[in-house]
Amino acid sequence: MKDNVNHPRHYTSHPSGVECITITEHMNFCVGNAFKYLWRHSLKGGVEDLEKARWYIAREISRLRRRGLGQKSVDSHLVGLLAQR
Repeated sequence: MKDNVNHPRHYTSHPSGVECITITEHMNFCVGNAFKYLWRHSLKGGVEDLEKARWYIAREISRLRRRGLGQKSVDSHLVGLLAQR
């Protein structure tokens, strides 16, 4: 039986068997949402999901720049967030 509330197909169909939330719960909001949209784009929202991911990434970059991080630091920070866990 499908469970669209707790385990929707577009988050549980990855060949690894890993559910998207297992990864994103270790990220901050913007990076986690970007990851979520990248994860599901081919199963649910297509190009619109990729655009949403880009929007969240741009928002995270702006947040980091407001904190005074330069481009190299922003890049390193984002790579570190995505590589965590």
